[in-house]
Amino acid sequence: MIDIDFQLEPRHLEPQLERLWALSAHKLDAIELSYASERGAPVFTAAGRYQSRGWTEWTQGFQYGALILQFDATGDERFLELGRERVVARMASHLTHVGVHDHGFNNVSTYGNLLRLMGEGRIPPSRWERSFYELALSVSGAVQANRWTALGPAGGGGAGAEGSSGESGFIYSFNGPHSLFVDTIRSCRALMLSHLLGHSLHAESDRRISLAGRALTHLCATARHSVYYGEGRDAYDVRGRTAHESLFNVNDGAFRCPSTQQGYSPFSTWTRGLAWAICGFAEELELLGELPDAAFEQHGGRAHVTEVLMKAARATSDFYIESTPTCGVPYWDTGAPGLRQIERLLERPADPFNPHEPVDSSAAAIAAQGLLRLGAHLGPSGEGRRYQQAGLSVLRTLLDEPYVSLDPEHQGLLLHSVYHRPNGWDYLPPGSRTPRGEASMWGDYHLREVALYAQRLARGEPYLTFFSGIGSAGAGAAGVGGARAGASGFFGTRERSEP
Repeated sequence: MIDIDFQLEPRHLEPQLERLWALSAHKLDAIELSYASERGAPVFTAAGRYQSRGWTEWTQGFQYGALILQFDATGDERFLELGRERVVARMASHLTHVGVHDHGFNNVSTYGNLLRLMGEGRIPPSRWERSFYELALSVSGAVQANRWTALGPAGGGGAGAEGSSGESGFIYSFNGPHSLFVDTIRSCRALMLSHLLGHSLHAESDRRISLAGRALTHLCATARHSVYYGEGRDAYDVRGRTAHESLFNVNDGAFRCPSTQQGYSPFSTWTRGLAWAICGFAEELELLGELPDAAFEQHGGRAHVTEVLMKAARATSDFYIESTPTCGVPYWDTGAPGLRQIERLLERPADPFNPHEPVDSSAAAIAAQGLLRLGAHLGPSGEGRRYQQAGLSVLRTLLDEPYVSLDPEHQGLLLHSVYHRPNGWDYLPPGSRTPRGEASMWGDYHLREVALYAQRLARGEPYLTFFSGIGSAGAGAAGVGGARAGASGFFGTRERSEP
């Protein structure tokens, strides 16, 4: 169980954050100088050098989004200009990619961050540049929403109904229309941004489909099928654990069984999938206040949707806190067979150098942000404080050795990340039986993202959300997210719309 430090404040981490951004700048420069883009997007490191891995190009947005985050955190305009150039030159194909569920990862991390910075006033206003980012995000959200499996009422996609018929559904994974991935929750950001920009999906006979409606339906389907609540769903129903993949019979819409691609078992928890859920539910709870009541009418109402998402956010966050070693960094899967050989597994810090099973620091970086956001959403006392302090405690671990990479020759920023353990894709150092000492593009990006979040809190700067300054969230706003601006000190008082 995570050892939560209730005295830790964001300002206490400022020296480590400053060091992180200095390390980050050097590593970003090293990748730009040595990585050949024709090899495809960099995915993970092997012996300290970034490599590609042909599966899908889901990490390219993290590569260029990291440049934009570096500018956001440090004000170094060299990284802003480089990020802009790379996005314009190399990201267009991701906007209209109909074969993946990764639009949130690729396009919100790039076009979304650039539009957010313009909305915050960090980039000088330019009508045409803003229109370019808005058009990109509008297209991305609609393309992602069109990758849709409709389930009839018997399928029970969750609390939501896309229309008056009560039909539910989900954005399906690259495995096909039968497959719901827990990580796709973070592509709901693409749909929500497109909706906030006034866009909708137009189908046959010019039928207009609400992008917020599809996002809410997918979120509720994920909450229902990807998350367990200890309510007797099956023999392995432990509150808060997640299934990486949920399988459906597309003929009648019935849920069939849990599955996994990157975890050990359908009945254990792949911890990066758990982290995607923690972060995804928390950030969407923050967004609900930006939607009018009418957006929830076909989904059981605002209070009902909020209850569904909050139940999932709390359950997954509690499971993470209770099922992770004291330092806040999890092993790659809670059911990995070698864990039984590690004594006092949850009573001491994780050991990334053990010979039995690898840790996954990228899961910790993603989960830390989700814990911080859920805590901020609930408020700085009681349950909210527990989540906030857990997130800070995890982040403190990641900002120090052995996780942050101090080696100038290593291109990775966050060490001990794991990609695909079942497929054996991760680099094994000579003489080792388990992966260790390597980084991933998503791990590095999410460490930067949660570091930026914490830095803004430490400095009393505007609160960071993916929808800050965008669409209705930015209307009339001088700072981040309109009414959400004004974080002060440690999770200081900030006005926000309550769903």
